[in-house]
Amino acid sequence: MKILALDSSGLVASVAVVADQILLAEYTVNYKKTHSQTLLPMLDEVARMIELDLHSIDAIAVAAGPGSFTGLRIGSATAKGLGLALGKPLVHIPTVDALACNLYGYDGCICPLMDARRSQVYTGIYCFENGQLRILEPQSPMAVEEIIRKLNALGRNVVFLGDGVPVYQELLEKWMEVPFAYAPAHMNRQRAASVAFLAEQYMKEGRTESAAEHVPDYLRMSQAERERAEAQKKPAQSEEGGRN
Repeated sequence: MKILALDSSGLVASVAVVADQILLAEYTVNYKKTHSQTLLPMLDEVARMIELDLHSIDAIAVAAGPGSFTGLRIGSATAKGLGLALGKPLVHIPTVDALACNLYGYDGCICPLMDARRSQVYTGIYCFENGQLRILEPQSPMAVEEIIRKLNALGRNVVFLGDGVPVYQELLEKWMEVPFAYAPAHMNRQRAASVAFLAEQYMKEGRTESAAEHVPDYLRMSQAERERAEAQKKPAQSEEGGRN
């Protein structure tokens, strides 16, 4: 089984190829360029370095959200385009679940924190049991204070990772009551290899979709959608005020 995996859900852009549980290549960049500039050139370089015939892959796995709205659109569009061109299925991987897989084998709780802005994070709570990822709290947007309360209530050691950690580190250190730590540099951001790891499990369970079916999981409205909704409310409110 050969899987091409893509993750552009956050600040990191990452491409990986995994064949029969062996990581053949991974190209990950965490820099200031947009994913529209980096993702396809990264894929081309990976394919060139390992002499990959894209027709030989069995599926395309993509970190499908939540995350950056622009990043998710770029990753999903790339995966859909490849899936349609190659006639390959897609594997729809929850971003936060894949991030938790960076810490495979850890015996406590794993808590990814992706900065969602507006004083929120995309987060969840996970652990590993018998080599399988167990979801204790499914991925969702929430306030940092809320996820801290949930972790304290569980009473287990925790490792935090993700780009939300440096943003909210002060709050973590102030309010966490259970022992906790931060994942090291090689584990603390999105990796396409982790997307591929989870995709292998999904494929064994038959959890694939066609390129035409694939839609990202945004989990909340974009800023443009929020502003449009707020603008649509104002005329109605004004009319109500006029009738009074």
